[in-house]
Amino acid sequence: MIFKRLVANLVQKVLFQGKIIVLYGPRRVGKTTLVKQIIEQYSDQSLYLNCDEPDVRQSLTDKTSTELIGLAGTKKLVVIDEAQRIPNIGLTLKLLVDNAPQIQVIATGSGSFDLSNKINEPLTGRAHQFLLTPLSLGEIYPDLLTANRMLETRLIYGGYPEVVIRPEQANTYLRGLYQNYLYKDALEYQHLKKPELVDKLLSALALQIGGEVSLTELGGLLGVDKTTVARYIYLLEQAFVIFRLPPLSRNLRKEINKTRKIYFWDTGIRNAIINNFNPLSLRNDIGALWENFVIVERSKRNMNIGSSPNCYFWRTWTKQEIDYIEDSGGQLKAFEIKWQKPKKTAPSSWRQAYSAAGWETITKENYWDFLLTPKT
Repeated sequence: MIFKRLVANLVQKVLFQGKIIVLYGPRRVGKTTLVKQIIEQYSDQSLYLNCDEPDVRQSLTDKTSTELIGLAGTKKLVVIDEAQRIPNIGLTLKLLVDNAPQIQVIATGSGSFDLSNKINEPLTGRAHQFLLTPLSLGEIYPDLLTANRMLETRLIYGGYPEVVIRPEQANTYLRGLYQNYLYKDALEYQHLKKPELVDKLLSALALQIGGEVSLTELGGLLGVDKTTVARYIYLLEQAFVIFRLPPLSRNLRKEINKTRKIYFWDTGIRNAIINNFNPLSLRNDIGALWENFVIVERSKRNMNIGSSPNCYFWRTWTKQEIDYIEDSGGQLKAFEIKWQKPKKTAPSSWRQAYSAAGWETITKENYWDFLLTPKT
């Protein structure tokens, strides 16, 4: 089964404009499948280079622009898959785009911690960057009726393509992905030798989704200092396992402004970490799970249409709170995310401080339009 990846629409729009295209994303989300779909459009005019192969790495390492252009030959499209495996890949890509702008280069990487560090400075102003995530709800299901039927499954098992294609193997697949692949590149990149610490940290974060995270408290729980906790959280973000949501703080002295919330890019991975694939009727974390699901699906939707609002949560010291806020061009929109019993109005302090802001409650009854990416 091949899924139509919506970010492909954005990639297509910037092909052959004289810039490198960089496609990031965690392992097993379909980056290679996507670039091979693009390659099919150009048939014998394209070259695919898999950097897992030692001879391919050698052919791209410490080469002159003349050698690189010779490697590309007459091809108009060159795909460099798992590009982070090439030493000084940023310089290699810079030489290609500067000396052969007629060649469209697409580079993929399984983690931004390595590839982005190698390309950001050399490719300043020379690259378009895109993130490929696990499948969004709109990429899997054609309509609301089908999505509603499968909503519980997606909350429990997430959106990795293999999980959607082979649901009978979902438990085993997700455990294996989490234990063997997901954050291993991050550990290798930093030469870290404590995978058990990462496991404990992820378990703690998985049990706190929807809650504010204290680095000091996590450090106490894990027996390390908060600087170490912050470092590992950063690496897990760069490996696209988790992402942070900062607090909005502008007007009120009572607003929280130093904490963060942390969510998982895939709820199936989150549930694998705590080894809980129970149906919703047997869970006591459905509210937090729904909040994580809605926020990550909204994030996917925004990326798939090329939208990049600033995103926050909001809370005061008196515990008035809002789950999710988007700031687009100075216009605030606030969203309360509830599985059941939605709030009818925004908190009073919010209404007073941000009277012009929009307000909406997102529930299982009205989520589709909020999360849907229009298909083209």
